[in-house]
Amino acid sequence: MKTTPDLIIRNAGTLFLFCPLTSRASTWIDEHVQADPTWYGNALVVEHRYAWALPVGMTEAGLTIA
Repeated sequence: MKTTPDLIIRNAGTLFLFCPLTSRASTWIDEHVQADPTWYGNALVVEHRYAWALPVGMTEAGLTIA
């Protein structure tokens, strides 16, 4: 059983931070997020109004989220 998530999502108030922990998560972000995403360190920055759709697509692709 897998114990380490593929990514962690953090609520930062008006923004969400999507922190990929595995290459699978990084690849998914590269393939499914706009061409010029905003990064804060190693975290993808997403406005709260858009953040709900990403975890849906990620879990449908088999990624685990914490």
